[in-house]
Amino acid sequence: QVQLVESGGGLVQPGESLRLACAASGFTFSMYAMNWYRQVPGQQRELVCSITPSRSPICADSVKGRFTISRDTAKKTVYLQLNSLKPEDTAVYFCNVRIASVNKWGQGTQVTVSS
Repeated sequence: QVQLVESGGGLVQPGESLRLACAASGFTFSMYAMNWYRQVPGQQRELVCSITPSRSPICADSVKGRFTISRDTAKKTVYLQLNSLKPEDTAVYFCNVRIASVNKWGQGTQVTVSS
């Protein structure tokens, strides 16, 4: 079955960086767009960045220029590089793939930005 396992979250100070990783299995990774979402308690899950099978990335305006999404087909892993982090980036970050109109999610990784 589809499995998405995120890693790399943590507690950092404003201006610092993190690199999140999502290891995928159970589907043909190279065929699907991969997405990173984030969610703050009490709010809707927000799409942060997406990357197509051909590696075309797109990110939300709120993170453009600071976050970068990439993928490694051989490792079946998608990454999210978070630079110049701000307190408002604090959230649980989820990896996502949509297969046959069904969303699949990882368990999430917590990112906390605080001085």
